[in-house]
Amino acid sequence: MPDFIDSVWTRPVRARTGQPTLSREQIVRAAIELLDAEGAAGLSMRRLGARLGSGATSLYWHVATKDDLLELAVDEVMGEIYVPEPGDAPWRIGVSVMANGIRTMLLRHPWVIGLLGLRPTFGPNVMRMGNRTVALLSAAGFRGTDLSHVSSLITAHVIGSATTEAAAAAMVRRSGRSAAEMQEKLQPYVEKLSEEHPDFGRWRKEEGVAGMDPERVFAESFAFGLERILDGLELWRTREATPATGADVESA
Repeated sequence: MPDFIDSVWTRPVRARTGQPTLSREQIVRAAIELLDAEGAAGLSMRRLGARLGSGATSLYWHVATKDDLLELAVDEVMGEIYVPEPGDAPWRIGVSVMANGIRTMLLRHPWVIGLLGLRPTFGPNVMRMGNRTVALLSAAGFRGTDLSHVSSLITAHVIGSATTEAAAAAMVRRSGRSAAEMQEKLQPYVEKLSEEHPDFGRWRKEEGVAGMDPERVFAESFAFGLERILDGLELWRTREATPATGADVESA
């Protein structure tokens, strides 16, 4: 188990000698392709070397360990996330763009979910994204630890939603059936459960519930949750920015 602070980003860049035929960028992109296809468990320096038509030893010119490679791969895909500049749009829209970008990235590269928090995230793309996030939330009026809490709250919603959706998508792929086929196959059992649990059964008969498309439900649930979080933050932000009056103090 590697030490948390022993990160590819906290160590000096390794000295290069000779003329290696592969660049670090080529190695990282190939690693991401392998990770997207088979997940973190399917990545090894030997398999990556074979994919690149090179021995594993050649990879060590640029990457010391598999853990270093994973850190580099995570930072690379983080570069796919766009965080608007302050003033480009109202803060709620800016945060929504960022949150949807993170969700899209995680669903495109679900292996990232299991790596978050395991090692420091000090890479250039992560730091660029973090810097823009601070600027965006600062411009909205959030300060100090409150800004950190707001960022964590939004990120937690994104990661939680993406984790569930990615797991469901993986389960559907493993089954060899479509989500609609699985839903149809489970229908008799769900009907039986509805009889045994009447409140659940009544809810299923409400308009729009029966036959819900799973992918649509995931997308709508994510959007609903994000909007309610932003509603709460807007209310809290407005309240914090408004000085309490004497009447407010007396009625508190």
